[in-house]
Amino acid sequence: MKKRVLITGAAGFLGSHLCDRFIKEGFHVIGMDNLITGDLKNIEHLFPLEQFEFFHHDVSKYVHVAGDLDYILHFASPASPIDYLKIPIQTLKVGSLGTHNLLGLAKNKKARLLIASTSEVYGDPLVHPQAEDYYGNVNTIGPRGVYDEAKRFQESITMAYHRFHGLETRIVRIFNTYGPRMRLNDGRVIPAFMGQALRGEDLTVFGDGSQTRSFCYVDDQVEGIFRLLMSDYPMPVNIGNPNEISISDFAQEIIKLTGTDQKVIYKDLPQDDPMKRKPDISLAKEILNWEPQVSREEGMRRTFEYFKTLSPEELDKREHKDFTQHNRR
Repeated sequence: MKKRVLITGAAGFLGSHLCDRFIKEGFHVIGMDNLITGDLKNIEHLFPLEQFEFFHHDVSKYVHVAGDLDYILHFASPASPIDYLKIPIQTLKVGSLGTHNLLGLAKNKKARLLIASTSEVYGDPLVHPQAEDYYGNVNTIGPRGVYDEAKRFQESITMAYHRFHGLETRIVRIFNTYGPRMRLNDGRVIPAFMGQALRGEDLTVFGDGSQTRSFCYVDDQVEGIFRLLMSDYPMPVNIGNPNEISISDFAQEIIKLTGTDQKVIYKDLPQDDPMKRKPDISLAKEILNWEPQVSREEGMRRTFEYFKTLSPEELDKREHKDFTQHNRR
């Protein structure tokens, strides 16, 4: 019998790559997504496979899966600023109610649950680089708080189930990850820059560009997540690439990569946007024997090749989903 894994957020960027990985590893994969921010085109290549099934469902509501489950990976959540600022209530609900539902399912099925947390739990950090024992500097009532606090609560309730019920849980703190299947114009740095470059627009940098990010290629991220799931370590683990770069320098890298001659224009920095972001991955090296293998130069080349395959209509597409009904719940 194949081991069975439920992956929520399966039609999203990271979720779809995790579906691919678990199919490759010989699992029976059950994908679940409400498609608010996910896209079926990310997983349509899996639909003909007997070892894959998909459920269109919002995990903030009761979750039922028939049969045995060995693992659950909870990746259902808006992850880009544009999304979680448009659907703040849904973002909070998927991190709280959704996580609670999946913890209950894991307890019922005696399954191991891995939750996708984020480097945003560190907020605008006063410690650099950020290690797992840093508690963070987060504005709980700022506009970004709906995402940051959803993830912080998610970690808390997961550890409560681990300690009180003895549930097998894993927590991955994901730092900026990129690669094929990212959505253009979702507010994140790489798709925003690449979309602007491919459309011949000037690249928009917020603030003075001195803020830093550390970008991890999706294949490296998925490998780290897989190793963490299969480990016996229940506490949070950073998975990211510590190769740090300023946003201003990164914009120049994009211009060089795309062979364009756009200017860089500067706009006001959004509230609570972190000035520094770099993971301390000492723990991942120690307990998972993991560290990134794909250089930013190679990863960006692969990602640019993906974006070049998009049609002119897709490149010109702006986010237009109507999120109103989700915020009324």
